[in-house]
Amino acid sequence: MYPRIRDLREDADLTQTDLSKKLNISQRAYSHYENGTRDIPTNILIAIADYHHVSIDYLLERTNNKRIL
Repeated sequence: MYPRIRDLREDADLTQTDLSKKLNISQRAYSHYENGTRDIPTNILIAIADYHHVSIDYLLERTNNKRIL
């Protein structure tokens, strides 16, 4: 899951600071989520999926289909 979150952020040309501001969390917290050193709270996972317009199943690597069904 963590590489997908990083790849989506990088594909959007965003820094961790940029995305953390959009999610209303600290850059440090976002870094922990992206590196897998902390579990991502459900509300943040939903916000990341919504921001990138992908399904949570895609983020969780349950599918390779980015589309929201």
